[in-house]
Amino acid sequence: MTSSPEKSAAKSADPVDSLVLHATDNHVAWITLNRPEALNAITPDQREHLIQHLSHASCDPGVRAVVITATGRGFCAGADLRGGPSTGGPQAGEQVAGEQVAGERVAGERVAGDVARMIRLGAQRLIGAVLDCEKPVIAAVNGTAAGLGAHLALACDLVLAADSAKFIEVFVRRGLVPDGGGAYLLPRLIGPQRAKELMFFGDALTAADAARLGLVNRVVPADDLEKTARDWAERLATGPTRTLALTKQLVNASLDTDRTTAFAAEAAAQEINMTTTDANEGVAAFTERRTPHYRGR
Repeated sequence: MTSSPEKSAAKSADPVDSLVLHATDNHVAWITLNRPEALNAITPDQREHLIQHLSHASCDPGVRAVVITATGRGFCAGADLRGGPSTGGPQAGEQVAGEQVAGERVAGERVAGDVARMIRLGAQRLIGAVLDCEKPVIAAVNGTAAGLGAHLALACDLVLAADSAKFIEVFVRRGLVPDGGGAYLLPRLIGPQRAKELMFFGDALTAADAARLGLVNRVVPADDLEKTARDWAERLATGPTRTLALTKQLVNASLDTDRTTAFAAEAAAQEINMTTTDANEGVAAFTERRTPHYRGR
C-alpha cells in the first residue's frame, strides 16, 4: 500500500506525525506507518502515536472502524532497535513510555527490571491498545511483518494480506524471547505446537501459508489490498458499532475464562447492548422487514 486516504484528514505539524499518517474517511480511521526506508520499524515515538490514535478511535463517535497499514514494501520490521542502547535496556534519563529511568548510571548499563519495564510499557502497551480498541481493527499487511510487526498485525480483529506479504517470528534469529504478546497471541490463533514451530525456527511464512494456518482472513493481490481493506472497513463502519465492540470483548476474553464466566459476560453484554439505539433499530428493522440503518449509538 503506497498511500493513505486523505479525505477529511487533519494532520499535525508534529514531525513524528509524518511517520504515522492518520486520516478519517467515511467513519474509518486509517493509521499508516510511514518509514518505508526502514521497512516501517517502529520507534518509541511512533509507538506512542499509534497508541494515541487507537485510544482516540475508541472514544470518537465519528470513527466506527480502524485500518492499520503501511507504505512501501514492508508492513513493519518490528521495533527499531538501532536507535537504542546495545544492551536492549533504557539508558539513564531516557523516557520510556512515560516513565523516567531513575538514577545516574554509566551509558549502556542495564539495571535489573529495565528490560521488563521497557517491554511492559512499550510493546505490550501497543498490542494491548489494539486488542482493547473499542472499534473493529483491520490489518492491511502490504509486505513483511516481522517480530513486533507480525504481532501488531495478528492482534487486529481481521487480517488482510497482500500475496507478497510475509510473517516472521524473527526473535529466535536474534537470540531473543518473543515479546509484544506473541506467546499469548499465536497459541490462541493456531494452537501451541504450530506457534512453537514458528517461534523456534523463525522461518518466513508466506501470506498463503499464513492464511492456511488461520493467521490471515484473506490474501489478495497487492494492487487490490487497499480497495479490499476499504470495502471491509466501510462495511464495518455501517454496522452496529457498540454491538461490535461488545462482541470483540466477548471473543477476546473467551479463551481466558471458564464457561460460567463466559456465559455471565455474554448475558451482561446482551443487557448492555439492548440499551443502544442500534440494537433497537435492528429489531425494529427485522419486524418491519426493512434494511436497518445503524448510527453507531
